[in-house]
Amino acid sequence: MDSVYIPKTEIELENWMKENCFNFNSYSINGSSIYEGFGIDKSGGLYIWYYTEHGQKDNLKYFKSEIEIVEYALNQIKSDKWAKTHCIGFSTDINKINDLKNILESMETVYFEDKIPYYGIDRPVYRVFVLGCDIKKTEYLKEKYWTEK
Repeated sequence: MDSVYIPKTEIELENWMKENCFNFNSYSINGSSIYEGFGIDKSGGLYIWYYTEHGQKDNLKYFKSEIEIVEYALNQIKSDKWAKTHCIGFSTDINKINDLKNILESMETVYFEDKIPYYGIDRPVYRVFVLGCDIKKTEYLKEKYWTEK
């Protein structure tokens, strides 16, 4: 499928996301379950774009057809920088994270990193993300560099 392909159904959108290596962490497309994020639902002949968090679901927008909501969802997903990220490093050990970054650089793989106060302000977790289909060539690194549970 070329870059001008536009999905028209939820199933096509789901397949497009898979083919382009988007993650489903924050999107419920075609009934996949999520803890927090956006999704498509159907009720009484209407299609609903919703947001859910901690079991609370808020309907944000209503559409009369599947093609309309899929187009809307596609634009939302494409504009979400996190939708194409894959975390492959997650550790409190900065040396381990630096090793991972060196490996990614030697593979000429684009990545970005951040740190979050996962265990509190004094014990941050360092995270490393790859984008899109680079996950296919780097996923094996998770085993060694995703060390926190």
